[in-house]
Amino acid sequence: MKRETIIQNIKIRSGGDLLDFQDKSKNRIYFTINKTILLQIAKYLFNDAKARFSTASGVDTRKTIEILYHFAVDDIGLFISLRVILEKPSLEIESLLPLFKCAEWIEMEMHEMLGVNFKGHENPKHLLLKDDWPKENYPLRRDT
Repeated sequence: MKRETIIQNIKIRSGGDLLDFQDKSKNRIYFTINKTILLQIAKYLFNDAKARFSTASGVDTRKTIEILYHFAVDDIGLFISLRVILEKPSLEIESLLPLFKCAEWIEMEMHEMLGVNFKGHENPKHLLLKDDWPKENYPLRRDT
């Protein structure tokens, strides 16, 4: 699938839930979307655009938690990042685990390090911290 086709399809599927689009280079594009359409866009990327879910990253910006979901379309050398902004204190978003198993550990890590609740995640246990780590104490949060 061509780069321009993927961009256009994401824009169409996102509708009013596309908050921003940044075309950084021929190999790197960013879409900021509402969290309500994350599963829909991720499913399109995985099933139709044949993108591979690479990883996700999260950062505390004091007022929000931003999550970037990184996808790679290997046959055309394109990296796509879906950016979702979660307003504090409502740090809840649908899990990507029902779409692809490889999202399990990165969601577990963001849950324990940033306090993001991934709805539908089957195994929200500790991955990096000790099991007796104090609740509500998130090591990568700026407000704790």
